[in-house]
Amino acid sequence: MHLSPNDLQYLSECAINAAKNAGELIAAYADKKVEVRIKEGGDNLASQVVTEADLRSEAMIVEALQPGCEKFELGLLTEERGDDGSRFNKDYFWCVDPIDGTLSFIEGVPGYAVSIALLSRAGEALLGVICDPLTKTLYSAVKGQGAMRNGEPWSLPAASSLAGRPLTLVCDRSLEEQPYYHQLLERFEAIAERTGASGLRTLHKGGAVMNGCWVLENPPGCYFKFPKPQKGGGSVWDFAAIACLFHEMGAVATDFYGQPLDLNRADSTFMNRNGVLFTTDQALVAEIEGLQV
Repeated sequence: MHLSPNDLQYLSECAINAAKNAGELIAAYADKKVEVRIKEGGDNLASQVVTEADLRSEAMIVEALQPGCEKFELGLLTEERGDDGSRFNKDYFWCVDPIDGTLSFIEGVPGYAVSIALLSRAGEALLGVICDPLTKTLYSAVKGQGAMRNGEPWSLPAASSLAGRPLTLVCDRSLEEQPYYHQLLERFEAIAERTGASGLRTLHKGGAVMNGCWVLENPPGCYFKFPKPQKGGGSVWDFAAIACLFHEMGAVATDFYGQPLDLNRADSTFMNRNGVLFTTDQALVAEIEGLQV
């Protein structure tokens, strides 16, 4: 089956409505204490926690996407329902993270979001929709149709307008916990100086999805995960929607070695093997790929 631009637009609207409604549901939990359960995940706590809000959000999203699944014979991969293998035998599949950044959600701090993407069986992100329940910001992108922020066309500012801005390094929790973190900051201060930025600033505590959005909101910026042998490094549902946004905005979304993201890895949903790299500036790619820890 081939999805036309009109088909993708229709499916994008379905995902936008689903993300908005899920965002409203999640926002209603903002002042409530939620029960936290531990599930099987990667090698850090962020991938092991789940709440009632995660499960209710996912159920709402799946119900909203079901008509499109039936109409276009789409597969479905979600964080909480697990992998049923449909991503390998359907031409396209939905990839859903009902709350990315559950730890931030539990703590009541910014950095969590709803993320919905449509991927081809080859692992190409065809559309991405992200909703930040706290700010009610909606990000969306469709392959070949550009990116939107709150319904308005969204693009990166011209490089010439970035003079005098600091380089923004978006850090997730696993990076901050590493013994080499402060040494890494020193190296990024040097990168900022070499690339003409006015200094270095850091943003913290977000899940992968909002980390990616924060990079796009604060150019020049970057977010990455080093390759590692341990199971983890984020999952497909953490990076699929933001990958579509980055591609449509002309930004960089690759693995840590500069190769295309493997968003339908055959043996796992985890991305640890090759890491990830998101940056607004191509000039930063070589600098970051050269980092060793």
